[in-house]
Amino acid sequence: MTPELLQGVLGWATLINFGILLWWFAFIAFAHDLTYKLHSQWFNIPVDKFDAIHYSAMAVFKLGVVLFNLVPYLALRIVL
Repeated sequence: MTPELLQGVLGWATLINFGILLWWFAFIAFAHDLTYKLHSQWFNIPVDKFDAIHYSAMAVFKLGVVLFNLVPYLALRIVL
């Protein structure tokens, strides 16, 4: 795999992953009741813990995208 190809893969992976993160945020922000109702059918969880779990998971996901996709992409942009 050439560095240019790796740079392209990391760039597109970053965009796709941030799109997933925005989609996830939109569901929690704008369809919270529907999302909570759906999840509460599977798991007996109070709404405050539901929110804490989702916002924590979004933070971990975003951190993973930044560390494993965006930073290597930017490093390759600097080097090449």
